[in-house]
Amino acid sequence: MFVRNICKHPFLEIVDKVKEDYMRDYIIYRLIGMTPILLGISFLAFVLITLSPSDPAEVALRVNEITPTPEAIALTREQLGLDKPFFTRYIDWLVASLHGDFGNSYVNNKPVFHEIITAIPATLYLAAVALLFTVIVSVTAGVLCAIYEGSIGDKVTRGLVFLGTAMPSFWVGLLLIWLFSVKLDLFPTSGMQGFSSVILPAVTLALTYISTYTRLIRNNMIENKQENYVLYAKVRGLKESTINKHIFKNSVQSSLTALGMSIPKLIAGTVIVENIFAWPGIGRLCVAAIFNRDFPIIQAYVLMMAVLFVVCNFLVDIFSALLDPRIRQGE
Repeated sequence: MFVRNICKHPFLEIVDKVKEDYMRDYIIYRLIGMTPILLGISFLAFVLITLSPSDPAEVALRVNEITPTPEAIALTREQLGLDKPFFTRYIDWLVASLHGDFGNSYVNNKPVFHEIITAIPATLYLAAVALLFTVIVSVTAGVLCAIYEGSIGDKVTRGLVFLGTAMPSFWVGLLLIWLFSVKLDLFPTSGMQGFSSVILPAVTLALTYISTYTRLIRNNMIENKQENYVLYAKVRGLKESTINKHIFKNSVQSSLTALGMSIPKLIAGTVIVENIFAWPGIGRLCVAAIFNRDFPIIQAYVLMMAVLFVVCNFLVDIFSALLDPRIRQGE
């Protein structure tokens, strides 16, 4: 009865109300802070293409194998709206982008949004499998290394982690193709041909992140092993497995925050991997657009990747606030 009365105490209700208000204000503040960042990103994405030495109208004619005569260039500039003032073109492009209209591709004259929507599922599939590999391997290796700190297995794993961080992804991808595709004939060398075809590109993409998070989880758990609550748990006679669960739980928050920020890196970092394995994703589409000087696709890709980073950063901050009571309470 006393506990129930305490739980209904008006002071506690006021405290809960203050926490909710702070969390709401925190989310609103972060959303307001995102607005100038997103506008700056859109402006940079537009300016980078505008600063290109190539005339977009001439590029549009050449990729369609049309002789760029002065009359044809002038007509194309008018059709693309390039004859308008700079800020007018930027505002028109920004408003159209907010409605999902990024213009048409110079190569095939198809809507850029359609090209991206067609390519992005393959990239998301690759990034999701790579993320799954990263979580499974890094958590397992990091926990085992922390539990058996200083053992031979710990030293070998740390050596592999160092090598994984040092090796560039394009070199790893080529080595995997040579070993598992050419020599052992276990996986296809390229293309999207079922689950077996995603193994090698996903491992290539995840290798650097596996190395990073293995080291991060191991170091956090070793630091937490020195805390007083671990000593108190041992004095109480708790099982070693129970203690390790508490250590892992208290060590995983910083890893989750870093992992959340790695999701946009996984998606944006598929450019090299997709081209090595001929994976039909948005990274390969962007590289093809760069070679063809297909400026609308490049603009849309830069804008979407930058927005993805900003939005994921926002979501990670909110998630961290939900996990950490100190942030929720405004400390």
